[in-house]
Amino acid sequence: MTLPSVWQDRHPAPPAVDSHAPSGAWEVVVVGGGITGLTTALLLGRAGCRVLLVEARRLGAGTTGRSTAKLSLLQGTMLSRIRRRHSADVVRDYVDGHRTGQAWVARLCEEHGVATQTRPAYTYANGEAGHRAVRAEHAAAREAGLDATWVDDVPLPFPTRGAVRLEGQLQLDPLELVAALTAEAARHGVTIAEGHRVRRVRGRGPVRLSLTDSPDDTVTANRVVLATNMPLLDRGGFFGRMSPERSYSVAFRTPSQAVDGMYLSADEPSRSLRDAPDGPDGAGSLLLVGGNGHVTGRSVPTSHRLDQIRAWTGDHFPGAVETQAWSAQDSAPAHALPYAGPLLPGQDRLLVAGGFSKWGMTGGVAAAIALSAEILGGGTAQPTWARSWRPWGRSEITGLPGTALLNAEVGVELARGWVRPLRRSGTGPGVCTHLGGRLVRNDAEGSWDCPLHGSRFDEDGSVLEGPAVCPMRRV
Repeated sequence: MTLPSVWQDRHPAPPAVDSHAPSGAWEVVVVGGGITGLTTALLLGRAGCRVLLVEARRLGAGTTGRSTAKLSLLQGTMLSRIRRRHSADVVRDYVDGHRTGQAWVARLCEEHGVATQTRPAYTYANGEAGHRAVRAEHAAAREAGLDATWVDDVPLPFPTRGAVRLEGQLQLDPLELVAALTAEAARHGVTIAEGHRVRRVRGRGPVRLSLTDSPDDTVTANRVVLATNMPLLDRGGFFGRMSPERSYSVAFRTPSQAVDGMYLSADEPSRSLRDAPDGPDGAGSLLLVGGNGHVTGRSVPTSHRLDQIRAWTGDHFPGAVETQAWSAQDSAPAHALPYAGPLLPGQDRLLVAGGFSKWGMTGGVAAAIALSAEILGGGTAQPTWARSWRPWGRSEITGLPGTALLNAEVGVELARGWVRPLRRSGTGPGVCTHLGGRLVRNDAEGSWDCPLHGSRFDEDGSVLEGPAVCPMRRV
């Protein structure tokens, strides 16, 4: 069981696009049906490629359909976080990539009638530590070429210590975008197969894919794009270079529009705020409140995270009535930059995209643009900013201390899981089929979560999140 997001409640999944196991030879197979995979498939389909997109569950069922769907170039404290590790040029490459993704989505939405709302974005401070962080973000944003301004008076119903503001950012319903991408991809000849999980990828020319419900190697491709958030293959060790993070959201119906922008705090309590149109005519308003993130599988009980958001909202927005509550997962790389490029250095048959640190609505599209350019024209055809998005560049070096810390924490969790006594005989957690981590109960979603690398399993043992590709092993 997973709690449906406000978007998933609005758009119940239609019948599967294709219930038959795919087979045959393809120019490109894209694995993953979120915004990154759909955009990649569409761009390649427009160029005349024979493309198969394979999604293990339903299109948009993962991070995309559970996102707060902010398309903003001001992203909390991301820019100052990157700037502490990298040069000003790398930060500008990051911003330019997201700017490209934002503009691409805006055009697609206009062409296909997907509703967007233009809002200012704010990164605000609760206290002194947040004030320092927001000042650093303001400086990094200005250095990166953004017309960000400082404001002392933040239009929120609780005290703050100022904010950085960026005008003209976008928000939308992510599943409306998924529907438009799906229709456009199909129009350009992309074959979409839902409900088929890729379990193994082998070979170099052509690449052979094994699916859970078809004979081995019935699907082959010249190129494979892994657009699954956390790559499902262990090659490249991406699972050890990123931290899987869950965050929580609650939607509230409010008497009138409760906020006039997209807000994100720089310090505790961590809160994300935005409005959303409500009702069939969009005349009403919802308030979306998010936050309380943590590394997947390392916080129990998770239901307290939602309860804290409910209590906080009741204090600051009296009269707000809850409509939905849910959580989402994304991956944060140790070196703070997203990935778009080869899974392994010097090998261009397998490409990967991910590590968007909760900013995949623009970052995922940017990664798709970079990967499709590489497939269609080689490295020289890529936009200049894509150099800082490649997985095996010099920027990886700056992430080594963070990577070492991530893996040290994983080692601690692995040991702790196996010495933790079972609470009741026969009802203890199962074992993750990725690297054998002992699973932890997520009481908010009724799932079993792995504290090592973020794999998640439903109550029936089926995979909800990778990098695991096989059902959980029961103890």
